[in-house]
Amino acid sequence: MNRRNSLSAIAAALALGALGLPQAAAAADVTLTYAFFAPAKTFPAVQMAHWAQQLNKRSSGKVEVKTFPGGTLLGAKDMYDGVTKGVADIGLGSPSYDPGRFPLTSGVALPVGFTSATQASKTLWALTKEFKPKEYEGFKVIAMFTTEPGFIQSKTAVRNAADLAGMKLRAAGTGVPVLKALGAAPIGMPMPEVPQSVSTGVINGTMTSREVLQDFKLAESLKFVTDYPTVVVAFAAVMDQKKWDKLPADVKKVIEELAEEMPGWTGNYHDNENVGAAMAWAQKDHKLQVVPLAADEKARWDAKLKSMEEDWVKEMTGKGLPAAAYMKRLHELAPQFAKK
Repeated sequence: MNRRNSLSAIAAALALGALGLPQAAAAADVTLTYAFFAPAKTFPAVQMAHWAQQLNKRSSGKVEVKTFPGGTLLGAKDMYDGVTKGVADIGLGSPSYDPGRFPLTSGVALPVGFTSATQASKTLWALTKEFKPKEYEGFKVIAMFTTEPGFIQSKTAVRNAADLAGMKLRAAGTGVPVLKALGAAPIGMPMPEVPQSVSTGVINGTMTSREVLQDFKLAESLKFVTDYPTVVVAFAAVMDQKKWDKLPADVKKVIEELAEEMPGWTGNYHDNENVGAAMAWAQKDHKLQVVPLAADEKARWDAKLKSMEEDWVKEMTGKGLPAAAYMKRLHELAPQFAKK
């Protein structure tokens, strides 16, 4: 292009801007694909969308992130292998669903006394930075967070072990041994099957985080929530290390800044907007009742679950992992991140 044509092009662009007419947007320098296995309205997918938007904004449009929720690119079982194989640049999966692959991280999903997603998420991230578990070798962890603890949500009130004995409740991950230890009859099934299974009497309820009361309309049939937090589900978003190494330094800086923010941002969103809204809706529109446990009953439940932590430490120590130190730090960090 000669100088006259170049000046003409600049003048035309300025004229379009002055008239408020659209100009062609500059193409992003970096495009990343980000996969997640659950629907777009779930809180981990909301996190994914927020992260993508923030990366684009903070990189001044240099990075475009294409999100693929709902298993449209990778499912839960092949999420991490899919990232390694390059099917997706980033994959958001749940280490809690695969404790054999993520043995040290599985300690966070034990009944250790977390009371909120914010507390558990910040504790998980701090532990991961401190211990740098070998299970993430080959990956760059770009975000970590958890659900809130699971709560028993049932057709009939559960106030004690006698009420819970033999009750058929859906559970997943470490929720299964928790319910067994407490005397219930856990049944594994995908969450989308729960509403139908409740309505047909296959199960009497579920033990999971409480946003499902609204997301799956379970408050229409499950009228009681027992006020006893159990176990969280951990999530980790990862990028293949080789892919990460090729990113520009300024992009890496933004991603690492976001990694520090995601536990707090996601935990707060889940605790307050996600679960908080669901509980308010269920109590107002469907007369949901929160059932307290008496102090002595809670102590008995705690005692039944304590051995899970002890058994985990023994098992992981036998595998050469610093399980005792990991659990010690967990119990030191968790109170620091508890809500005031």
